[in-house]
Amino acid sequence: MVVKRTSEGVARMAPAKKARQGRVRVGVIGAGVFGGYHAQKFANSAHSTFAGAFDLNAEAALAVCAKAGCGEAFRSLEQLFDACDAVVIATPASTHAYLARRALEAGKHTLVEKPLALTGVEARSLAKLALERDLVLQVGHQERLVFEAMGLFATGERPKRIEAVRMNTRSPDGRCEDVSVVFDLMIHDLDLAAELFGSEVTAVAGDGHRAHTRLLDQAAAELEFANGSATLIASRCATVRERRMKIEYASGTVEIDFLTRTVKNSTPFNIVADVSKILPDPLRAADEAFVAAIQGRAASRITGGVGARAAAMAETVETGAMVAVSAAA
Repeated sequence: MVVKRTSEGVARMAPAKKARQGRVRVGVIGAGVFGGYHAQKFANSAHSTFAGAFDLNAEAALAVCAKAGCGEAFRSLEQLFDACDAVVIATPASTHAYLARRALEAGKHTLVEKPLALTGVEARSLAKLALERDLVLQVGHQERLVFEAMGLFATGERPKRIEAVRMNTRSPDGRCEDVSVVFDLMIHDLDLAAELFGSEVTAVAGDGHRAHTRLLDQAAAELEFANGSATLIASRCATVRERRMKIEYASGTVEIDFLTRTVKNSTPFNIVADVSKILPDPLRAADEAFVAAIQGRAASRITGGVGARAAAMAETVETGAMVAVSAAA
């Protein structure tokens, strides 16, 4: 694997040296909602074959295969690894690091839903392992593809300040409650802010509170970058949904409401409010990019290094928030 550095210093991966010839056989670990989505994308791709799924709930794995119209419900991880060139990990977040390591050590290209891991150390270790094994490691930060389609990564100007609010109501089925709201929701905006600033975080302060779990269900973070600052708020216990971002540049301000798909823009940049025609299916685009990197047709779009940076930032925010919560108790 060839590692390149952008002007911002973020590691990018060139296509794998040992490119896969022909269709990529992909298996899915985790037969929940997102596991089912991934299975259907790979089953309907011209570049891949959906080999099947593994889940501790065998009936759920069978249901995913039935809906995809192909694939086997494997009885063990080993059986799945034997039948695949690549795997998708769509299990609870607290299991991601363990399963990603199992997959990489088995020599499988790996796509992990976010977060890559729950500590920066473990996430960086996984990114390093993928490089050493010349394997594609991709992380499910596909909101980056939306920002790219909107034109936010092509302005040629770094922001001075970012404010992001991501408020969700409580999940009726308790989805993602094995981790805090920082790793569940805020991690998206941590990743996007880091990419927009293109510089390292120099200081972090966090706060939050518990509502319906033992972990943080709402959190706020103040981050200082080398060239600006950001305020991020995330909740999974709000009364109404809200998702917006304000990006201040020297040349003006961009205010985005992602729910209404509207943009207020006083900058000279061409920012597209509704990317549904440009990018109708971000998950499919991310899955196709994963396969393209494995086949050597394109560079990896959302690398393990990117996922490791986001995980490290989330860990720092969560640690600071928990200290603040304990001090206030």
